[in-house]
Amino acid sequence: MAAHPHRESPVDQAIREAAERGAFDNLPGAGKPLPEHTGGDDFLRRYAAAEESGSSFLPLSLQLRKEAHDLPARLARERNEQKVRALIDDLNQRIAAEIRVPTSAPPLVMRQLDADELVADWQAERDRRAAEQQAALAAGRPEPAPRRRWWQRRSR
Repeated sequence: MAAHPHRESPVDQAIREAAERGAFDNLPGAGKPLPEHTGGDDFLRRYAAAEESGSSFLPLSLQLRKEAHDLPARLARERNEQKVRALIDDLNQRIAAEIRVPTSAPPLVMRQLDADELVADWQAERDRRAAEQQAALAAGRPEPAPRRRWWQRRSR
């Protein structure tokens, strides 16, 4: 619906007044061309890359399931058991809250995580990596670089 030629819409008026005040002067990127549009979902790709995962687009129930699935890899980066337990407890509290009062569809269909089992797995994996490092040092081989998942790799 077009505005009457003699009447300015509130949005147009606010933009005009801001321009008159100089609110748009000296903005970052002024005088530079806009980024080239390469496709309909280009914005989403840039946003997801900036977020480093697309999980912020998911409903909370699916975010929690994804976070529970990715938790062992996240725990592997931790050095002490207290931090590991804190991460597990935080996730368990959010899972319990979502089970009690669902905030999104689909509903969350999972149980809280067994902290003792996850800590035992974390400790076993940590011990295994330490043994591999010792064996590599004893054999004079350099330590292998950790594998990165495809979404963690950056294009060059």
